[in-house]
Amino acid sequence: MNRLTDNKIILVTQKTRLENLIYRYNTESQVKFYIEHHGGCFDDYKLEHETYYAAVHSAAEYLETYGRLQLVDREFIPNFMFGENDIVIAVGRDGLVANVMKYLTTQSLIGVNPDPARWDGVLLPFSAGDLCRIVPETADGRRKRESVTLAEARLNDGQLLCGVNDIFIGQKSHVSARYEIEIAGKREVQSSSGIIVSTGLGKTGWFKSILAGAAGINGYLGNAGKAGEFKDFRRDSDYLYYTVREPYPSTSTGAEIVFGKIERNKPLKIASYMPENGVIFSDGIEQDYLEFNSGAVAEIGISEKTGNLVV
Repeated sequence: MNRLTDNKIILVTQKTRLENLIYRYNTESQVKFYIEHHGGCFDDYKLEHETYYAAVHSAAEYLETYGRLQLVDREFIPNFMFGENDIVIAVGRDGLVANVMKYLTTQSLIGVNPDPARWDGVLLPFSAGDLCRIVPETADGRRKRESVTLAEARLNDGQLLCGVNDIFIGQKSHVSARYEIEIAGKREVQSSSGIIVSTGLGKTGWFKSILAGAAGINGYLGNAGKAGEFKDFRRDSDYLYYTVREPYPSTSTGAEIVFGKIERNKPLKIASYMPENGVIFSDGIEQDYLEFNSGAVAEIGISEKTGNLVV
C-alpha cells in the first residue's frame, strides 16, 4: 500500500452498550429478549452500535491510506506502548478522551464524536469525515494543540496515578471513608463519602454535578467575585479544586475543610485511616486503582505531565 507517511496512527475504540450486553448474554437475540422483556427499546441499542461502527470504519478507511494504522480497544490502553510521534485518535464518548490522555506524554490526541445526535462531545470537536483534514495538519504541526493540566496522586510508597478529569479518594463500596485531610497548614480528621479532585478539563463532568448538588458550596459561590473563578477554570488552569462529599461532623470528625483550590505550592495531603478497601482511582476507571489503606499517605497536586488535545 502506498501510504502518504510512515507515521503511526493509533485509533482507540470502545465497546458499545450492545457489545457489552452480548458479552454478558452471549447472543444478540438473547440481549434483545432481555431488553424488551424489561420494557426497553432494543432498536436504540442497535442504532447506537451501527452508528458508532460506521464512524470507526469511515475513520479507519481513510487512516489506512495515510499512515500505519493500529486499532486498540480502550481496555488495552493502560499497557499499550505509544511511540513518541504517534498520532492518537479516540472515537467514542468524552470519557474515552480522558481515559486515553492520562497514558500519553508527547503525543497529540484527536477526539472524534461518532454520534453527535447522542453525545454532547465537549472533548470531541471532530467527525470521522474531518480526519482527512485534521490528521495531515496535526502531523505537519499546523494544527493547534491545547495544553491540558493533569492532576496526580502520589503515595508515600512512590506509587503514582494521574487524572485527566478527576481523582477520587475514598472507599470501594458505599460506606464512609475515614482519613485525615491537610491543606495550607489546616488539618482535620474526616468521615465522608470520599474526596474528588477536579481539573479544568473535568469542569463539565463530576465537578459540574458537585456544584449543582452541594448545598455546602452555596456560601462560597455567594461571595463577591468567587463565582467568576469557575468561569475561568480552563483546561490549562494551573490549579485544581477538591471537594469532600457528604462530610459527617461528630465528636471525632470535622467538616470544615470541604472545598477549595489546590495549587502547585499548596498540595492536598490525605492520610488513610481505613483498614481495608481504601482506593484512589481517576476518570471513573475503578479497575485501575491504587490501594489506600491504613498507613498510606497521598499527596494530591498538579502533574508535571500535560495533555495535548488537538482543537
